Amino acid sequence: MTALRPERESGAGHGEPFTEGFSYGTGGEQGTSYGQQQPYGAPGTLGGGDWYDTTQQGAYSYGGAGSAGSSAAGADDSTAYLPPVDEHAYLPPVDEETVALRIPDPPPQRGQRTQRTQSTDGTGYTTGTGGTAAYGANGADGARTEPPAASGGRAERRKAAKKRHGRRGGASSPSEGHDAPQGRSAPQAPLSRVEARRRARERKVSPVVVASRGIGEVFITCGVLMLLFVTYQLWWTNVRAQAQAGQEASDLQKDWANGKRNPGVFEPGQGFALLHIPKLDVVVPIAEGIDSKKVLDRGMVGHYAEGALKTAMPNDKKGNFGVAGHRNTHGEPFRYINRLEQGDPIVVETQDTYFVYKMESILPVTPPSNVSVLEPVPKGSGFTGPGRYITLTTCTPEFTSKYRMIVWGKMDEERPRSKGKPDALVR
Repeated sequence: MTALRPERESGAGHGEPFTEGFSYGTGGEQGTSYGQQQPYGAPGTLGGGDWYDTTQQGAYSYGGAGSAGSSAAGADDSTAYLPPVDEHAYLPPVDEETVALRIPDPPPQRGQRTQRTQSTDGTGYTTGTGGTAAYGANGADGARTEPPAASGGRAERRKAAKKRHGRRGGASSPSEGHDAPQGRSAPQAPLSRVEARRRARERKVSPVVVASRGIGEVFITCGVLMLLFVTYQLWWTNVRAQAQAGQEASDLQKDWANGKRNPGVFEPGQGFALLHIPKLDVVVPIAEGIDSKKVLDRGMVGHYAEGALKTAMPNDKKGNFGVAGHRNTHGEPFRYINRLEQGDPIVVETQDTYFVYKMESILPVTPPSNVSVLEPVPKGSGFTGPGRYITLTTCTPEFTSKYRMIVWGKMDEERPRSKGKPDALVR
């Protein structure tokens, strides 16, 4: 390809001496001056050689032999040499765009974008294409990639900055927010007044919600209290009453062994005998009276011994020995008396005698006001005449006190303690 040359002014010859700066013109005409003057038109120089001829003492030549630079208008072939070039002197990089035409780079394909990279020698940026552009990172060859500069005016540069960094310096898109370091959330744009008020109203608790929460807390508290009460009634009262009854029975047996208690009249709440029901594995003290706090709630069985409900003692020759006890809670000594069958033994142990009764009949349900069951010849028991009887009373159904259950027995054996335990307690 023939190198381009500066155009000459009309009528100018190219055989005239060339002064420094490419002075165009002929004779006394002045051309455009570019620095110091040099001869023009010699072979091997501007019009007779290559761009840079290493064989011509480092001179610069323009054009080529036989080219337009040497044949135009009968030009003189005299040679003018440029000063020798020092090889160690600094030469600025040649701008190839001013030397010759070149084939432009192919346009980037779809899915690729152009990126500018800084060369390793620090001379400038080179532009290339790739699937992705890693701005601000070093490439494989050590080159540092930089983001493309925003083209256009100041407005376009501001728009580009907002797209990259967001309005307040945060992520401009959800994908950029995901690229933030872990444990650090991207700053959010401030809310508008309407949005802030709406969110404040949503956070504010309404009176209806407050009232419902209060009612719910009351119900929960009541439920917890009821649960604690039920636990106390069904479990803790039994534990405490059984411990108290066991301690009373132990103290009673010790007093019998030491001779501290003699048969006779007993004070209310005072234990004087032990009741054995072998089939139900029950051994419980019998105390005087049917007071709840002093006798029944302490896990003991109470003897009807007051007022119109006064009954006989076991050692009486005739009469009905009536006792009462809890079926549920507070030791529940009569919990399973409904399981007794005819002929099952019921033993009353005193300081000097064992009184053995045989179960005869049962009345499953009767009103609490039916005191005739405690008469010397109890009604409904099946007994026809006076005798030595025992009556066990308790509440029914379970966990209520609406009705009473009655169990009757008849004296079968009276055995002194000196003869040992009866057969009913030995088996």
